[in-house]
Amino acid sequence: MKFTLTGLSLRRFDLTLPRILLFVAFVLVYNQVLGTASSKPDTSQFTIDADYPGGNIIVERIDANEVRLRQDLRDTEGWWFYWSFRIKGAAGRTLKFTFTDRNPIGVRGPAVSLDEGKTWSWLGADKVKGASFTYAFGPEQKDVRFCFTIPYQQADLDRFLKRHSQNPHLSVHELCKTRRGRTVERIHLGRINRPVKHRILLTARHHACESIANYVMEGLLEAVLAQTEDGQWFRNNVEFLALPFMDKDGVEEGDQGKNRSPHDHNRDYAGKSIYPSVAALREFVPNWSRGRLHVTLDLHCPYISGPHNEVIYLVGSANKNIWAEQKKFSGILEDIHTGTLSYKASDNLPFGKGWNTDKNYGKLKSSSRWASEIEQVRLATTIEIPYANVRSETVTASAARAFGRDLARAIRKYLESTK
Repeated sequence: MKFTLTGLSLRRFDLTLPRILLFVAFVLVYNQVLGTASSKPDTSQFTIDADYPGGNIIVERIDANEVRLRQDLRDTEGWWFYWSFRIKGAAGRTLKFTFTDRNPIGVRGPAVSLDEGKTWSWLGADKVKGASFTYAFGPEQKDVRFCFTIPYQQADLDRFLKRHSQNPHLSVHELCKTRRGRTVERIHLGRINRPVKHRILLTARHHACESIANYVMEGLLEAVLAQTEDGQWFRNNVEFLALPFMDKDGVEEGDQGKNRSPHDHNRDYAGKSIYPSVAALREFVPNWSRGRLHVTLDLHCPYISGPHNEVIYLVGSANKNIWAEQKKFSGILEDIHTGTLSYKASDNLPFGKGWNTDKNYGKLKSSSRWASEIEQVRLATTIEIPYANVRSETVTASAARAFGRDLARAIRKYLESTK
């Protein structure tokens, strides 16, 4: 509301000149104060938080319709790029989000969820400028989440397990409790509780932020349980052991996980392990294997973007025999893959190239290197799946699952060709 003297009959109020001057002064002062107040942003209408599984953000300040913020690095040594936050009450507004600690926005912009994290889509690079992105909230969008990538949390795993809860070829056990008391799932599927020709170990989220790996794992597990020829072959010949969350606390609490101090979960396989999940896995697998563990796949995501970070690749082993098997498997995978996410064996990173060197590992040991030392293991490898972009192809949950099904077909053909 704004006062005005237009059309005002002074005679009606029987005002004297001093009273008129006093009234005019009041109107001028009131309008100036009101005008100043109305020019300030009404930030009380929306809230920003990370108070949900996987949430991660630090808000520095809000200037008009611009939110300045940064990812929470916590115990990460150096810089990393995972973030996830929620906006409530911004319906009908357009806000700009600017990151102040370098640029942690991926090549397809942020992932966006309008249903409390159940489904996600990419906002698009056209909404990004430098370290900022802009979002116009629809009139009914009262709760919107943004994330560096497409997340995968405990709730997603629970939905997957619920869909297959009646399948007799799947069983779920507890590997151990985390430091925070969470259960680390140990999932068995395929030919379980019976003699088998092959056993296969699948792991993911040694680095908490690398969520696309879980969608690939889901696709692979679905292929094993499916009523298809491949599914039947696996259930007749192979027992799988799957560990979806090696860093369960980090996944649920929204940590980076990568380069965690004093070392992260994927550098915890030498000497005495400091993380309960790694220690429990190292104790369980050799006894479970019984000489039948022939393949181990550790699923990861690479760096945020750039050369060799927007292709799918296997990390070459320092063990020449294992490297030979990796090349054999890679050739099969390239030949049979049918999903939208392309794979080329030439994209693999041999040991001694790029970051894949002894210097990078130091005295520490990765999951794949530990697995390659287990008796009877033929193929032990890390597979890197990009967060958002495989060449020009978009990474989505469904596309990642399709690549998981490609992996399953390649594993079958590899095992059938191995004496």
